[in-house]
Amino acid sequence: MKIRLLAVGQKMPKWVQQTFNDYNNRLSKNQQLELVEIVPVHRSKTMNVDKAKQMEGNSIIAALKPNEKIIVLDERGKAISTKFLAQSIRTWQMDAFNIAIIVGGADGVSEKVKSKAYHLWSLSQLTFPHPLVRVILMEQIYRAYSLIANHPYHRE
Repeated sequence: MKIRLLAVGQKMPKWVQQTFNDYNNRLSKNQQLELVEIVPVHRSKTMNVDKAKQMEGNSIIAALKPNEKIIVLDERGKAISTKFLAQSIRTWQMDAFNIAIIVGGADGVSEKVKSKAYHLWSLSQLTFPHPLVRVILMEQIYRAYSLIANHPYHRE
């Protein structure tokens, strides 16, 4: 099982890259995430939001691998817990699923991408900046793997 994070956005602040890499490097090699940065569409004043989402969606779809189950992070998705994430990872491991977690651009993810999703998940009802989403998601995946391994990192 392999998890890839496909995230619209590039040139993240150094602290984001360092924190993401720190958590990722704590995982064993076969658990580490692959980060794929999708180039955001340059939005001019005349650029239609739906057109921008569609263009970014096409780039996301082009980056997907044929055998991946797709999870889209969306504000209207199902709110998940750390325990639920850990159980999902266990299931993916047992079923040998490869997973692509999608973080859309500033205006979200196109309906075309959402229609391909295995799951729509929400990290929170709060709105987070994209750099912080990468860090939160990476920490939660690390925490979920720690929970699976009965490591004391996760406390109840």
